[in-house]
Amino acid sequence: MVEATKYNVLPLDDSNIPRFAVSNRPSYGTGRTSFIYYPGMVRIPEGSAPDVKNKSFKIEADIDLSQENTSGVLVTMGGRSAGYGLYMLDGKLVFHYNFVGKDRYEVISNEKLPLGETTITCQFIYEGGEAVGGAGTVSLMANGKEIGKGRVEKTIPIRFSLDETFDVGEDTGTPVSEDYKTPGKFEGKLKKVRVLLN
Repeated sequence: MVEATKYNVLPLDDSNIPRFAVSNRPSYGTGRTSFIYYPGMVRIPEGSAPDVKNKSFKIEADIDLSQENTSGVLVTMGGRSAGYGLYMLDGKLVFHYNFVGKDRYEVISNEKLPLGETTITCQFIYEGGEAVGGAGTVSLMANGKEIGKGRVEKTIPIRFSLDETFDVGEDTGTPVSEDYKTPGKFEGKLKKVRVLLN
């Protein structure tokens, strides 16, 4: 206490939880609500990725499929300990939300995606209001037609991971879901991904 007084560092602060959040650090994404990514944009730190926590968001991807049973990652954030992923599995679109490895929520399209060029959309409507870690509803769409719907009952309130990243077209860390093995590169043609925050 003598040294703390001498160097003018009082009061001491041990509030670790707020400091764990990436939102209180400088970031490329601060104040932005629209992001565009292309295949190969990987290992983006969480603090520089779109912050989808505690809010509604939309992920859109322009893809071109030449095979019926296409699989592979479109976009992921986080990994085995917590995160979310939008990917294809045997021709179907999947949104997987991993709540700290304890609870997993999955929305799967009720039909396979059509061959050729398609714009797919994953829309998450946050229902938690001003509270953090609230529930939400997920809608999956292909060219504007709803092909799947489900709920995520618990969401990550502060931070997905210390070392996992935001990846486009593959997953460079541990898998968000055990449905695929990393890197799980997308087998079709991924033109670009847009993330829109509300």
